[in-house]
Amino acid sequence: MRRDWLRPTLLIIASVIAGTVAWNGDLLLLPIALGFPVLWSLARTRSAATLVSIGYFLAASRGLPQGVATFYASDLWPGLLLWLSASASFVSLHALLWTKDTGSLPYRYVQAAVLMTVPPLGITGWAHPVTAAGVLFPGWGWWGLAATTAGVAGLVSRLRTAVAIALAGFWLGSAAFWTDPTPPQAWQGVNLELGASLGRDTSIQRHRDLIARVKDRAAEDLRYIALPESTLGFWTPRIERLWTRSLEGRDITILAGAAVVNARGYDNVLIALSAQGGQILYRERMPVPGSMWQPWRALLEESGGARAHFFANPILTLGATRVAPLICYEQLIVWPILQSMLSDPDLIVAVGNGWWTKGTSIVAIQRASTAAWAKLFAKPVVFSFNT
Repeated sequence: MRRDWLRPTLLIIASVIAGTVAWNGDLLLLPIALGFPVLWSLARTRSAATLVSIGYFLAASRGLPQGVATFYASDLWPGLLLWLSASASFVSLHALLWTKDTGSLPYRYVQAAVLMTVPPLGITGWAHPVTAAGVLFPGWGWWGLAATTAGVAGLVSRLRTAVAIALAGFWLGSAAFWTDPTPPQAWQGVNLELGASLGRDTSIQRHRDLIARVKDRAAEDLRYIALPESTLGFWTPRIERLWTRSLEGRDITILAGAAVVNARGYDNVLIALSAQGGQILYRERMPVPGSMWQPWRALLEESGGARAHFFANPILTLGATRVAPLICYEQLIVWPILQSMLSDPDLIVAVGNGWWTKGTSIVAIQRASTAAWAKLFAKPVVFSFNT
């Protein structure tokens, strides 16, 4: 009897540790997430595999309850409910695809990994172990992604020990010569510390303060400056005129977040601003489910919430530069960045408004995840966050 509960208990504890350590915001620790498929494959029953999946996913997304409580200025219960419900797709899929047939496990796990990459399951595909590809195989691009996928399949097979040793070698070699991705010389990302007021304080004085900050950052060799999600608040002709007039005589373009309201809700967008005017260049493909994207409203014939544009506009163009844009939640899931990489952009621009994540590692995880993808595809990256 003791053996019946000891093995699954140890596997669950190990999965919690893997989720906690891998997703703490330290980029070089992401490969620890590859411990999850190993632990999942070592389970001897479907219930044990389910509990291993629960332990890993809940540990990896542990900052969600506190973040939601801060966002809604409420107690932890709404956050806990969202935390548990968000894990449903990940846990259910891994429970369903687990099998006692060890020969089939590699195919089953790869199937789960693919399904957790793309919608609909990919909508909550956080903490995906394949994100570690950028640490294991920096610069390998699609070959690195394929090698990681093959490695994961090996980790759930009888060859797991040999595969783990090989992957550990790549990990150590990469860490020994690691350099963080940097922005191009003509680009700069501006980080703000304006808390919940960003995007909500719509006063002209706030915009003038932001314009002054941008001008202070402008240098002769800068052509583009990125500002966080929601910086411009609601996008209106009045705001456009204010910013474009302030940029007269300057050969500089601002890429900033805003909200565009329509009859059905709103779009979370990135807008390019210069002395020539403003232009919407990107509409967010995947807003935060629940708090922003609320698809049930359409079923109830209600308006409101952010629209999801899923596979639209994977890149935006500024002059001759092709940019892979990622707004906030898109940095935590897999398909937006992979879709953008199919177009071979020149750089990645990652923006967010993370004031509600204070006291959690969510923003650090967003940055680490984006940096890992940037390293995999050897792309420079520009970050701009508000906290």
